[in-house]
Amino acid sequence: MGKKKEKPIDLKNLEPEEKLKYEVAEELGLLDRVMEHGWRSLTSKETGRIGGLVTKKRRKEKEKAQKAESSLSGQEQNSIP
Repeated sequence: MGKKKEKPIDLKNLEPEEKLKYEVAEELGLLDRVMEHGWRSLTSKETGRIGGLVTKKRRKEKEKAQKAESSLSGQEQNSIP
């Protein structure tokens, strides 16, 4: 089997989920290595850490959205005469 042709990564045009992964990699100081050698260059510990932080951030965003939604629905109920 031949080697996969690697496309250069455009950090400005990523799906939100992918963007979050790259943001976390940058926070951990791993983005340069990922950009140069790909995700395969990371250890399982490093990728696990990235996955854990991505999950944590998603959970926080979801909770934040739910709180905003519940406060909006609460305001709507209070304004009904």
